[in-house]
Amino acid sequence: MLGGSTAVAGERAGAVGAVTGVDGQGAEAASRRRFVDPHGDPFLRTRFAVPARPVTFLPRSRLTRHLDGALRTPLTMVNGAAGAGKSLLVADWVRHLDRPGGPHVAWLTTDAVGDAPGMFWAYLLQALRVAGVPLPADVGFPADANRLSPTLRARLAAGLSAGERPVVVVLDEFDRVTSPEIAEQLEFVQHHARPGLRLVLVTRTEPLMPLHRYRAAGELTEIRGAELAFTPGEADRLMELHGLRLTPAAVGALVERTRGWAAGLRLSALAARESPDPEVYLKEFEADRGAIADFLLAEVLKRQDAATQDLLLRVSVLDRFSSGLANTVTGRDDADALLVRLSRDNAFVEHVGHGLYRLHPLFAEILRAHLRMRRPGQERGLHRRAAGWLRRSGDLAEALGHGAAAGDWEFTAGALVDDLAIGQFFTGLRSDAVAGLFSRMRWESAGPAPELVRAAGRLARCELDAGMSHLRRAQDELGEYGGTAGGAAARLSCALLEALAARLAGAPDRAEDAARAAGELWDAVPAGLLDRHPELTALLLDHVGSARLWAGHFEEARQALSRVADSAPGAATALPREDSLGGLALIDYLDGWLDRAERRAREALAETEWFGLPRASGSGVERLVLAAVAVERDELGRAQALLDSSAESHPAMRDPVREAGRALTTARLHLARGDPGAALMAVEAEVRADDVSPWARGEAALVAAAAHLAEGRTQTAAGLLSEVPDERVACAVGAARVRLATGHAAAAVHLLDQVRPEGRAGPAVTVRATLVRAQAADEAGDGVAARRLVSRALVEARRERLRRPFIDAGPWIRPYLRDTTPPRRPTTRPSGTGPIGTGPSGTGPNGSTAPPPRPYDPPPPVVVEELSGRECDVLRRLALAMSTDEIAADLYLSVNTVKTHLKSVYRKLSVNRRNEAVRRARDLGLL
Repeated sequence: MLGGSTAVAGERAGAVGAVTGVDGQGAEAASRRRFVDPHGDPFLRTRFAVPARPVTFLPRSRLTRHLDGALRTPLTMVNGAAGAGKSLLVADWVRHLDRPGGPHVAWLTTDAVGDAPGMFWAYLLQALRVAGVPLPADVGFPADANRLSPTLRARLAAGLSAGERPVVVVLDEFDRVTSPEIAEQLEFVQHHARPGLRLVLVTRTEPLMPLHRYRAAGELTEIRGAELAFTPGEADRLMELHGLRLTPAAVGALVERTRGWAAGLRLSALAARESPDPEVYLKEFEADRGAIADFLLAEVLKRQDAATQDLLLRVSVLDRFSSGLANTVTGRDDADALLVRLSRDNAFVEHVGHGLYRLHPLFAEILRAHLRMRRPGQERGLHRRAAGWLRRSGDLAEALGHGAAAGDWEFTAGALVDDLAIGQFFTGLRSDAVAGLFSRMRWESAGPAPELVRAAGRLARCELDAGMSHLRRAQDELGEYGGTAGGAAARLSCALLEALAARLAGAPDRAEDAARAAGELWDAVPAGLLDRHPELTALLLDHVGSARLWAGHFEEARQALSRVADSAPGAATALPREDSLGGLALIDYLDGWLDRAERRAREALAETEWFGLPRASGSGVERLVLAAVAVERDELGRAQALLDSSAESHPAMRDPVREAGRALTTARLHLARGDPGAALMAVEAEVRADDVSPWARGEAALVAAAAHLAEGRTQTAAGLLSEVPDERVACAVGAARVRLATGHAAAAVHLLDQVRPEGRAGPAVTVRATLVRAQAADEAGDGVAARRLVSRALVEARRERLRRPFIDAGPWIRPYLRDTTPPRRPTTRPSGTGPIGTGPSGTGPNGSTAPPPRPYDPPPPVVVEELSGRECDVLRRLALAMSTDEIAADLYLSVNTVKTHLKSVYRKLSVNRRNEAVRRARDLGLL
């Protein structure tokens, strides 16, 4: 049998000799060379085998579709870290190519070929033969492992270019090929074999091929690590293949921790299957132990030289780092070249741009564990070095983190204070992070900076007494630091905290003292610090403005708050801008400008929503303003919802302005709902403050008086007027209403004549003043004047959508509101002390006899409640003279539903018939 085989081999060799022109013995030698490498050793068949897919392999169609581009471009590169799933992905893809008429696919795993050109090409030729690729008979064979004949590569390229079917050559683990000579030879063959050759490189590192030329010509298909990473959906399916069913949150957390790294996910799943509670295991497992650690140590760390291993261990304490920072923590000067190589080699060191690098999270965990084990006690020193370098480089956030990790709280607190960043406790994207960082500060840390930080932390939680205790200690210690730049920054930080404390305590004079102290320090602060931290100025002005608002100094408050509100928008100043806009909205509301107050309040709400900031330090007064405006418009359900959301959204800042505003708005809502007892309880709630606010006291007295009047206690109501400041127009108008209700109409009108609210206050105040005059005229029997004044009040109220003043007016106003005659535009005439357009005795403006006055100018109609969208639809069809059935058919409603909407429209427009509803709607501009 053996002899027969030899004879057959000899015949084949003879046939080869006939074709090639060599004798039988030479042909037999050439045939044998096909099964041995240049050293005479048998080819390792496993190097030509496409990797088998494990049972738990997850096909990913998004990646195989991308790889289909390899059939259209001469070069394809799949570049990713160890364990990223590169080889299995390409193996899955090439199996789809195994179809009749499809391309030949040759697979070569290059880990055994080294950097010897002859060895590489011998293996590549054998891979082509195994794949069934017909090669030219004269292609040759590299007999020398270290050398390749130029004719061989030329003949190979010519043969591949002439083939009937294209050839896809996959070179797996191509990162093992580091010879520029091989890369140059391969690029030559690839270039001259077109279009017969498609080259696919599977590699951990950037190959030596001229990728830029292929990329510029659109001849490169590439898949990199970011695309190889598993998505949460893919990770979920992978877990199911391993028999694990996890919640979306658990899958998301695992993907975040592994960064979608295929090997990390698979190894985690295998380990979790052995746990009684896989989800808890995956949440708590330690990366420095088990299969993941073994894989990374073997595949990444131990493949590096000693110097590189040392660098990796030391930079593991850093989240992101530059070569300069890496040199500082390692004490060397060659980090730049090492980091570039590690990143290029996909050694779990990623270049994130701008000269910064980061380690894969799992790799960093393992390295830190090995650092603690191999070099105990060194970690804190590395953090301290990093903190100092980052502080000098101006990266405050990172410096604080490393200073805290080093346990050096004096340095960390000093860095925050000296950088004038104490305001980060209260506003900006880092407020939660800063508060959480310093919550770990030990009590034995002493000095003015730690005390200032403790004061800021307590005041940020509105712990006024504890915050002031720390602030006083800091100020005492700062007495030793006169004239230095650091001392100026610390004293300016003290001024900010003093202003905040004064605001919380309701002590306007202390806030003014803090503002003066800050003004004296402004020029002593190092140049650029205030520009770098605009939140400090914004917070200081906001607190001073709010303290002035509490004191009733509205114009001064408006000046300070407007400076903040008009400042350049930014995440750092979003919360003080929101708070200042809320304060300005409150001033507008108290002055009677509801529309303006509403616009400012909505602008305030949008401020932090735009930047997505947590609502931890604003007062939330803007929601109270919106609730108060809703009460004036008789939107009571909306007012209650806004009050509830105000309590939930702003738990931190509880200054007297907010507390008084909440009490007053709640009381007014109870009054509007007809519950004077609850209104009294709300308005009598204690508001803690060092100083009494004149407007808050006056508004509270007016609400209480209204509640007493509702229950018939006129004397009690009248007695409260002594607490109402007459110098405030809104309070004076409120006092006039109480005087009128207690039977002193002349005194009420006299008070209005003194303060003259017209032109000094907004419609919410002047409408009530006009109604007081109208009621006084009605009680005096002057119906003409009463109708004229009610008409004027209605015109003014319409612009602000005011309803509450007319509801609160009482039954006397109803006859004047029932008039449905359209108003006539009065002729413009000079005014006198008699009826409009007449002189003191009824004469004309030039002393001539005036024509008899008209009975009255009827008032415009009043809308008791705003129409809904569907009611407006019904009203518009009513104006087209459509019947109820026609309206129902046109709007796809039932006839009964249309009738219900009609009744509601009639009620809201104060009419009884269709034609009246249409006429009233036209008068109001609704049609």
